[in-house]
Amino acid sequence: MTGPTGHRGWRARLTAWRVPLSILVLCLLPWVLPSQALAVNVLIYGLLAVGYNLLFGYTGMLSFGHAAFFGAGAYAAGLGIGQLGLPWYAAIPFGMLVGGALAFAVGLLSIRTRGIYFSMVTLALAQLVYYAALQSSSITGGENGLRGFTVARIELFGWSVDFLDPVKKYYVLMVFAAVALWLVSRVLASPFGAVIEAIRENETRARACGYDVERTKVMAFTLSGLVCALAGTLFALHLAIVPLDTLSIQTSGMIVMMTLLGGAGSFFGPFVGALAFLLMEDVVALWTPHWQIVVGTVFILFVLFLPKGIWGTLIAWRAGR
Repeated sequence: MTGPTGHRGWRARLTAWRVPLSILVLCLLPWVLPSQALAVNVLIYGLLAVGYNLLFGYTGMLSFGHAAFFGAGAYAAGLGIGQLGLPWYAAIPFGMLVGGALAFAVGLLSIRTRGIYFSMVTLALAQLVYYAALQSSSITGGENGLRGFTVARIELFGWSVDFLDPVKKYYVLMVFAAVALWLVSRVLASPFGAVIEAIRENETRARACGYDVERTKVMAFTLSGLVCALAGTLFALHLAIVPLDTLSIQTSGMIVMMTLLGGAGSFFGPFVGALAFLLMEDVVALWTPHWQIVVGTVFILFVLFLPKGIWGTLIAWRAGR
């Protein structure tokens, strides 16, 4: 089938099946990538980029401070397990609650600005969180990061799972990622999802249509922060430490790069971007310690010649056939 009707039908089928297809691909990652550790990193950072994509790709708001929510979720989960004695399954919602509350507060303050001013405000507030963690060394561990918590074995529906096994760990974490993907898909398919895309396309017109743009932005910002905080909790469970770098500006920049490499505004693009970024990091780092220069150059070329990213370009190419 060709023509506009065929294109719409193909896109509709892809949208309807995007969650099961994404989960199927994620299930295969540990068996097709060079290592299971890389698969776990792709899963976590891909979920992090999914959360960021909800704000940037679908709402059109460029934030430079999303590492704050990733790190807040990670620190809260680690503190919950190590100091509050929470079980691992309670530490995850606790970390999401802390990261979501921080995202709500940052969103309330930052949406008062637009464009590059919005980006700078998010960056400044994220740096405040970074330095607060750095100075609170008695709680967060300061430069050494948060340590002292380990999840070696988990009890799941009567089953005891060795969490130190990378493959078993991957599939346990993937359950949470799959639920998050389903929820994000539901949000995007809802009237709220249509409103945030309307704000991305023309904020003035969306306001003229009667939508509460400011409240919608805060809600989108908070939802984005919740998903990023979930990725942070999974990161803490994975490493059993929380480095201070999880809150750094470099992490915020990496999130932006992963999203753009995969394709901002596409559902599965963030995972493709995370895979591309982490593979380049692993391969180029074997050749030179200055791998950031190579990855940065590739990123610039993508922005100039493939602005839709890897996955976004493939979708556009398929739709145009």
